[in-house]
Amino acid sequence: MATSTIFANIEIKDAKTAERFVAALEESEKEKDRKSSFQAYPILTDLDEIRKLVVKRKNAK
Repeated sequence: MATSTIFANIEIKDAKTAERFVAALEESEKEKDRKSSFQAYPILTDLDEIRKLVVKRKNAK
């Protein structure tokens, strides 16, 4: 979704449109929870592990 659409003015003039809008928002929220592409990685604090990762990245180039 483009960022500019977040700031669009929405005019809701009747109850049916309001219900459809709320249903769309709820469905969007459910979809977001199901299709999360975020993958959490553990935070590296061990210096040896960090060095191995950096060497691995440099060798991959």
